[in-house]
Amino acid sequence: MSSAVAIPERYNDFRTLITAQFSAKTVAMVDDALSFATEHLSAVVRYDNTPMLDHGVAVARIVVEEVGLGRNSTIAAIVHDVVRIAVQEHSDELDALTAHIRTAYGEEVLGIALALCKISDIKLKASKEQASDFRDMIVSYSEDPRVILIKLADRLEVMRSLDIFPEKKRRKKSWESLNLYAQIAHKLGLYNIKSELEDLSLKYLEPEEYRHIVEELKESEAERMAFIERFLEPIRKLLDKDGIKYHIKSRTKSVFSIFQKMRKQKVGFKGVYDIFALRIIIDCPREVEKRLCWTVFSHVTDLYTPNPDRMRDWISIPKSNGYESLHTTVVTGDGRWVEVQIRTERMDEVAERGIAAHWRYKGVKQGGMGAEEWLGRLRELLEDTTSESIARRFESKPATGEIFVFTPSGDIRKLPEGATVLDFAFDIHTSLGAICVGGKVGNRIVPIKEQLKNGDICEVLTRKDQTPKADWLSICVTQKARSRIRLHLREERQKNARLGREELERKLKNWKIDVAIDEAVAYLCKHFKIRSGNELYVHIADQKIDMFSIKEILTHWLSGKADEERRQAAAEVEERKMKLREEREETAPRSSDALVIDEKINNIEYKLGRCCNPIKGDDIFGFVTISSGITIHRADCPNARRMRERYPYRVMEARWREGASGAFRITVAITAADIPGLATTIMDVASKELKLSVRGINFTPKGDGTATAQLTVEVPSSSVTDMLLHSLRRIKGVKNAFRIN
Repeated sequence: MSSAVAIPERYNDFRTLITAQFSAKTVAMVDDALSFATEHLSAVVRYDNTPMLDHGVAVARIVVEEVGLGRNSTIAAIVHDVVRIAVQEHSDELDALTAHIRTAYGEEVLGIALALCKISDIKLKASKEQASDFRDMIVSYSEDPRVILIKLADRLEVMRSLDIFPEKKRRKKSWESLNLYAQIAHKLGLYNIKSELEDLSLKYLEPEEYRHIVEELKESEAERMAFIERFLEPIRKLLDKDGIKYHIKSRTKSVFSIFQKMRKQKVGFKGVYDIFALRIIIDCPREVEKRLCWTVFSHVTDLYTPNPDRMRDWISIPKSNGYESLHTTVVTGDGRWVEVQIRTERMDEVAERGIAAHWRYKGVKQGGMGAEEWLGRLRELLEDTTSESIARRFESKPATGEIFVFTPSGDIRKLPEGATVLDFAFDIHTSLGAICVGGKVGNRIVPIKEQLKNGDICEVLTRKDQTPKADWLSICVTQKARSRIRLHLREERQKNARLGREELERKLKNWKIDVAIDEAVAYLCKHFKIRSGNELYVHIADQKIDMFSIKEILTHWLSGKADEERRQAAAEVEERKMKLREEREETAPRSSDALVIDEKINNIEYKLGRCCNPIKGDDIFGFVTISSGITIHRADCPNARRMRERYPYRVMEARWREGASGAFRITVAITAADIPGLATTIMDVASKELKLSVRGINFTPKGDGTATAQLTVEVPSSSVTDMLLHSLRRIKGVKNAFRIN
């Protein structure tokens, strides 16, 4: 033991608790940790000028008494503020401090303390939409299950001391406790901690409502206790007659629970009938638990009339977080409703504390699972009292495969592991990704291919003249970024092809070269060994083929010196027409002859018809243009009939490749009532519920109480379009929604 600084007397009660709970060796290590922390925190105080170490000791007490963890967790709770302050202040002593903790208390204590620091550094933003991501991120930092449990104890101590904090911090920490930490405690089955966090949060978020409920509970307490005794008297007689060992707890519902019922049911305090619940707890062996619980249930419902809609059987099928109990709500002769919970000692201990009091944790192996699954596994461990089983069964760290990255304003983004700055930019917005030239992570300027790490704060750097490049596809790992890049490249290729064709047509006219453009293109493609006219146009637009060379080639060709080549080019054009005609005239064309459409824009020469805007899943056909490749149309395209009747030999079968992916732009027409905020609701359904990229919305009131809207979004397939239309039609006020292209 290294430190000799005297331990303040104010911590004697805590030392007495440790002496009663642990071995002499552990007591000596805890005393050393107290001395070490006293030395390094002597100049640090809280908002009320009490020593900062008071917080660490109070957290350690909760860890021991209320959560039931062991020596390493207790010491980590005591020293974690020493490490946190050194990390935040970039102290020169950090290496020496961590080396001392590793040597004096072990690698596990140091690992827990450092993980607690990482959670403290998360800049949480009060946003209900992102609360789930923040919860997952907190869990992702807790590879050792003890970290999340100590963090809950830490937050509980902060909330118990919240009066000493400034007003602004009180509201922020209350919001975090209610929406983040109470939810984690609930998933772990730590209901006492959950309820206290909720009540304390309500005290600061809704102080008037909180005070009103607390005063009402105090005023009605004496009458409530007298009623409970009258209610229980006949139940006790039947249980005693059966020889059942039991005890009964009377539990007033939490202030937050009552507040929620008042809000949900839109009633005052006296309108909430089940203010309290009675808990009958049976002491029996595990093999007879179910039988005795149902026996007690039978006695209660024989004496009082149950409400069948309020019966809950979580013994036959426990809740996903392990909760087991029988619940029933019965009515007395004078019309008062009472909730009765029936469970065993084991079930009650799991429900209240997750059997953490018996937990002696040994360690974890690293693997990978999502945050929800990880929390579920942790709950299972809390129910198991054998340390060997715990060490064997918990084999995974949380949230492997995911990282959480912040914007400079504090918004959180969930990305796959290996995601780059470019992925991050596209995840924020398509237009931001398209002009991204790099990022700023910490104080470093990094390239677009820089892989981000969990907890990074990234600022996207842009330049107006930047455009997506083909090699970006090898940089991105997210489907959203890759599909947007492909879409841009496809549009850029089609644009360049149009520009190239226009340039060639203009030059042929200026040069007074009297030849059909399809013949000229066929000859030029053969000369330059290019596969299609579209590719030739792109080369012209990209200036890979200069117009002077084209003029020389065509002039030579038309001079008579290359008549054979000219005839051959014309013959090839006619041969292509004949071949297409023959294929279309076959009475039973094979499906294998159909053109297969996928997202590989470099492997097939086609473009999507602007007249009907086909998307994956639509019935489609191809229409061959001699000089600009193949255009894909929907089978119900407005121009389909004309093309099939006038140019049957240029129409060919086409189908989408199974598994093809990409982003297709569609426009949906909506008729609706003219309701304020409806446009925002429509946008939320498309972008937040269905996770689609909204390209624009035009909402036009008609002046007669109705309105029309046109919503443009990007979808991966026609099935998603159907889902969108179904979701839009369910919005209150929307009369109809249908795709127009």
